[in-house]
Amino acid sequence: MEDHTFKTKIKKIAVENFDKNGYYGTTIRNIASEAGCSLPMIYYYYKSKKELFYEIIKKDYFDILSKQAEQVKFDNLIDFYSDFVYDLNNLNDFDKKIYRLGIKVYLSFDGDDELIEYMDKWEKNIAARHAQLVTPHLKPQQNGAAIVSTLIHLLENLIESIIVKNRFLPKEQIRQELSIILADKIKK
Repeated sequence: MEDHTFKTKIKKIAVENFDKNGYYGTTIRNIASEAGCSLPMIYYYYKSKKELFYEIIKKDYFDILSKQAEQVKFDNLIDFYSDFVYDLNNLNDFDKKIYRLGIKVYLSFDGDDELIEYMDKWEKNIAARHAQLVTPHLKPQQNGAAIVSTLIHLLENLIESIIVKNRFLPKEQIRQELSIILADKIKK
């Protein structure tokens, strides 16, 4: 088996295990057993379980977020957020599991203290990133901070439904929920 292909196989098995058993419930021994290889073979690619998990979260999870955001066209605010959330329905099973792992760490349900701190730092920038997108489109005298905060909470709930609860959300439903928060507050 090619070097890159074997590393990918190890990562896929690791994602399955982390998703099913959590960070602390997953062992390198279990991953090696399911991959049909020795422990030294796993350690050839990853120095530790922590390094493997960190790569999945710090690289793969954020790569998925970036890729999703890049695919969405910005015609108007409601369409932008509707498309972003709706497109999560179409993630393949592997990417959904990585996304779910990222959410678990983001919510401090999994991972170690160092990784949770990393996600906390990222989270502190979420409001600023959304404010940068939303504020230029708001009508004057709108409470931008409250709108952004409410929008973030709705987005988190919609994403949780699709990724964590594995529910399909129709685009029209997503659009309607976003419209409740944004429709009368944005410039036409």
